[in-house]
Amino acid sequence: MKMIVSLIAASLFLPTVARAENKTAIFAGGCFWCMEAEFSHHKGISDVTSGYAGGPAGKAPTYEDVSSGMSGFNEAISVTYDPAIVTYAQLLDIFWSNVDPFDDKGQFCDKGSQYVAAIFYGTPDEEKQALTSLKKIEEKFKEKVATQIEPRTTFFPAEEHHQDYSEKNSVRYNLYKNGCGRPKALEKIWGGRSSD
Repeated sequence: MKMIVSLIAASLFLPTVARAENKTAIFAGGCFWCMEAEFSHHKGISDVTSGYAGGPAGKAPTYEDVSSGMSGFNEAISVTYDPAIVTYAQLLDIFWSNVDPFDDKGQFCDKGSQYVAAIFYGTPDEEKQALTSLKKIEEKFKEKVATQIEPRTTFFPAEEHHQDYSEKNSVRYNLYKNGCGRPKALEKIWGGRSSD
């Protein structure tokens, strides 16, 4: 008992370790169902929300608005992560390895401005890291990257039935993903490796 009291007393004098606050990152990589599924299972990522980014502030768009290709929004994801576990650079690597960085018309079978790949940076450091990662890919492939790097705008969550789609509707999701040719195209571009 004396030992327990001593340990408790000693712990009162230990410095408090400040826990890093979670951060968010916004990425557009074509169909948000596919991007959400790819980010959801990585260590240090606590939440991935499908939604819309890149358009004007104001009223939240609907899926129908964005699908028209006239809204100015991309299908996107908001990634909540612990920077003590997963870095922004690692998130960029996950992003790049799940997009065709050279397609300026959309992603895979999904074409239109709403499906164009984009990184929405929230800080000057994120912008610098995104641009550096883009340049590395251009140097590696000797080809101009079409992925857009833009300042973050308001992120609007998509309708509830789009959230966690790969888990709630796994059969439909896999039919869509494979029918769209996403896995084969990614294998062809990245060869099973990350963007490094």
